[in-house]
Amino acid sequence: MKSLSPTLQAHLDEGTTTLAWCWRITRADGTTFGFTDHDRTLSFDDTNFELESGLTASEVRFGSDLSVDAQDAEGVLTSDRITETDILDGRWDNAEVEVWRVNWADKSRRVLMRRGAIGQIRRGRLAFVAEVRSLAHVLGQTVGRTFQATCDAALGDARCGVHLEDPVYTGAGAVIDLLRDRAFTASGLGAFDAGWFTFGTIEWTSGANAGRRAEVLGHDVTDGVAILTLLEAPARPDHLFARGGVCLDR
Repeated sequence: MKSLSPTLQAHLDEGTTTLAWCWRITRADGTTFGFTDHDRTLSFDDTNFELESGLTASEVRFGSDLSVDAQDAEGVLTSDRITETDILDGRWDNAEVEVWRVNWADKSRRVLMRRGAIGQIRRGRLAFVAEVRSLAHVLGQTVGRTFQATCDAALGDARCGVHLEDPVYTGAGAVIDLLRDRAFTASGLGAFDAGWFTFGTIEWTSGANAGRRAEVLGHDVTDGVAILTLLEAPARPDHLFARGGVCLDR
């Protein structure tokens, strides 16, 4: 049960209320955003909750067991703070969320409804729906290392031990032709043996995919031309920056 301040409770008891939803979202990169479904910007706790987001909230779904409570926040892709590119790049994935119910006429009368994280994001042509999961979702996640046939370290991290800036592990090239939605030929990588970039990563350095990374599922070489197959299809074929090699756990 939520504990309401006497002033907020008094406002609710009046019958006619002036309430709005506010969301404070902190992404994994540390950037904090404030959004509201009110028709003007609200400010409290050093955060401006902007109306331009176009966010609207569904009902809050609670359970008495350990199931994950959830709420949906729906918005249009018109704000320069919420872009389709950022959603595709996963920048909003698992972002920390605070959901507030606020008296917009007197912002000191407010209550923190829940803390949670951004879960599944469903995208349409002009809008998106983001699931706001409660903290109970952490109980369903695997914590710790995973023992498996392949290495569980991230390529290039401290446990991996591979120095990706070493030219032995890094190559630069450009897309020649798209073979399938996840496969393409590339120039500039013919000096590397087939399979060298398998289970590595590529980073796009220009064009619509610039800044995005993807995992390499397969690497073949035919007549000096590299053939790369990705785990997931990129938005568009473009220049690439490939990193690969065997990732060892040291």
